Amino acid sequence: MSEAAIANRAIDWDAFRGELDGISVIDDEKTVKVRSGDYFWYSPILNDMLKDKSGELLVIPKTQDEVRTIASAAARHRVPVTIRGGGTGNYGQCVPLEGGIVLDLTKLNRIIEIKSGSVRVEAGARIATLDDACAETGQQLLMYPSTRRIATIGGFLSGGSGGIGSLRHGMLRDHGNVRYVKVMTVEAEPRIIELYADDIQKVHHAYGTNGIILELELALTAATDWIHCAALFDGYETALRFAMTAQESGLDCYLLTTVERRFAPYYTKFGDLFPDNRDAVFAMVAPDEMPRFEALASETGGSVSFAMKKKDLREAGLQPAYECGWNHTTLQALKVDKSWTYLQVAYPHPFDPVLVMEQMERYGDDVYWHHEMARMDGRVQIFALPLVKYRGKDAIYAMIGEMEDRDGCTIYDPHVVTIEDGGMKEIDTAQIDFKKLADPHGLMNPGKTRGWTADMAVQGE
Repeated sequence: MSEAAIANRAIDWDAFRGELDGISVIDDEKTVKVRSGDYFWYSPILNDMLKDKSGELLVIPKTQDEVRTIASAAARHRVPVTIRGGGTGNYGQCVPLEGGIVLDLTKLNRIIEIKSGSVRVEAGARIATLDDACAETGQQLLMYPSTRRIATIGGFLSGGSGGIGSLRHGMLRDHGNVRYVKVMTVEAEPRIIELYADDIQKVHHAYGTNGIILELELALTAATDWIHCAALFDGYETALRFAMTAQESGLDCYLLTTVERRFAPYYTKFGDLFPDNRDAVFAMVAPDEMPRFEALASETGGSVSFAMKKKDLREAGLQPAYECGWNHTTLQALKVDKSWTYLQVAYPHPFDPVLVMEQMERYGDDVYWHHEMARMDGRVQIFALPLVKYRGKDAIYAMIGEMEDRDGCTIYDPHVVTIEDGGMKEIDTAQIDFKKLADPHGLMNPGKTRGWTADMAVQGE
């Protein structure tokens, strides 16, 4: 058992709660358990590991001053702190491994200032609410996850990396996408640390292990009333090549997602708009680019099955295109068939659709494929988040090894809880050095980074 877990046995919870007078604290076991979880159940491996984990208390501050009070009390009483936003992560980012409190920041949701080219916002703001507010000024966010409706912007920075919009604007970490982050330390006398430019990487994708993110400033772009559409093709390789050509020709898209026909039974709302005898490309296309999109689809042997603005989609009872790709595909499949899990795959450069067809042949009905078009480090990057029939842990890791060693792909493992094992593949010493400043007692989300060891924790005040 870790040092934090041992210390947790001796916490004076009455004294701790007494210092939070006036702050919302919930101790109902069922409520706390629900808010101690995320979508880790996408992974049977994580489900076995995390299903019984929970915090002791749920604490919901409404102001940054209340966060300060909580952070101070947690430091002095050595209470583990796990931060929660919308709870839409997939890797157990907001699951307390060692009890303590779940710090729910969803009431810390002020949109502080929207100006030309950027927005300043508190971390607990829902992404949909934020993006809609920016739209009223003729602007929009550069990117967001497929869980746009319920995810928070602080959670996106802490646990995400890209998503819808990454085809156009790169990954979240790319220079200039996030301009500023305000962080509070977990100490007896909490401090504010302000991060700018590339220093933001010290807390980006750190799972809330090294400081409480209070505010962010994000870059904005001019708003576009995107056309949500799908093009259908007779063959998945044809669909992939269409998507590649669309990118190479500079077609202005916010989303390009290829989805093979075996997904059609899980996209129940679309009916004949996505039949099970055609492969699809779901897209968000700039209105003035739709004629070019349709012409290119026709030239490639495809046809557009629907093209609507978002408000028209709602009236038609259809999902927006951004809920037809990325990890929403996994969610839609799991609603129908619980035997699926998934992987996260990055393809080598240059991307070759032939490799995908070889993988489809190799894995047959054990893997259903869809591919996401994005930009990383200034160039096009193709990802896949395939559905994988779960046949045990050994089979999953045999498949991961084969894709990496044989195919040259990089797998971002969604079946582990630590930052390093999931994506980075190595310890980010800059994040650990920042943790020593912002969380000197090692209380924040313990167990989620291998870079922090018990001997690093400061013992005194």
